[in-house]
Amino acid sequence: MKRIHVAAAVIRGTDGLILLAKRPDDKHQGGLWEFPGGKVEDGESVQHALARELEEELGIVPSRSRPLIQVRHDYADKHVLLDVWEVTEFTGKPHGAEGQALAWVSQKQLDDYEFPEANKPIVAAARLPERYLITPEGLSAPELIRGVQKALSSGIRLLQLRAPAMFDAQYRDLAVDVMGLCAGKAQVMLKGPLEWLGDFPAAGWHLTSKQLRQYAANGRPFPPHRWLAASCHSAEELTLAAQMGVDFVTLSPVQPTATHPEATPLGWEQTANLLQSYNQPVYLLGGVTPADLERAWQIGAQGVAGIRAFWPE
Repeated sequence: MKRIHVAAAVIRGTDGLILLAKRPDDKHQGGLWEFPGGKVEDGESVQHALARELEEELGIVPSRSRPLIQVRHDYADKHVLLDVWEVTEFTGKPHGAEGQALAWVSQKQLDDYEFPEANKPIVAAARLPERYLITPEGLSAPELIRGVQKALSSGIRLLQLRAPAMFDAQYRDLAVDVMGLCAGKAQVMLKGPLEWLGDFPAAGWHLTSKQLRQYAANGRPFPPHRWLAASCHSAEELTLAAQMGVDFVTLSPVQPTATHPEATPLGWEQTANLLQSYNQPVYLLGGVTPADLERAWQIGAQGVAGIRAFWPE
């Protein structure tokens, strides 16, 4: 069955709200909500197709956009490739030019809408930021608290509390403090035994690759409303992450890195190839900096993750 190439857009207004459209009842996946777009014609570029579809469907012309995520999904009657772009500037006033219902919703409200199955990774990508901060090891709790405060001031919205040298009790106390600091400002991803999950209901969980291998066959350890992430370093681990139903992953190391000098870097070409076969948001990690963000987007990543290159101290 030929895979149908579709260009779709996560359209953000100046207020940060995201535009959704309702599919007509008589169409495939009718009655569900979607991110606007349509089929890419033979010989047409994705950007041209997206601009054409948005003008036809909504009466707008995108003026600023960038790649967000690619999703390959097989329905029983149709195979699709969703080529999704984030549109942050456009001319015209969006309206349902084909009679379709529209809704402007917040990132949090996306969970309240019913989407086709293929759109679920897009919902995650739309809710996640472009930078993922991982705290450096070897710092005291007060140093980590100060750094987190500065990171929040600089706009960090996703943070992994990583402190492998700390005793469990120290880490748990620190987690309580960091969760309080970040409440309403950033999503905190904790690390540790899954037995701790019930003690930190507002936290997301970032699994090590060892945990991923150990627990993947069991599926998600908690419901979809909590973020679940995993560290991946190979195609095999990406497959396990998909099997487990994680929301996003880090893929590393892309480049040589001082923190893991023994690890063989994937390089940009192999990293790009791995992203082609994975449908969830991916943060690139290892030897990358915020300056690599554009390159990461161009090969299909959600963004970049980092430790020292992102730490404000």
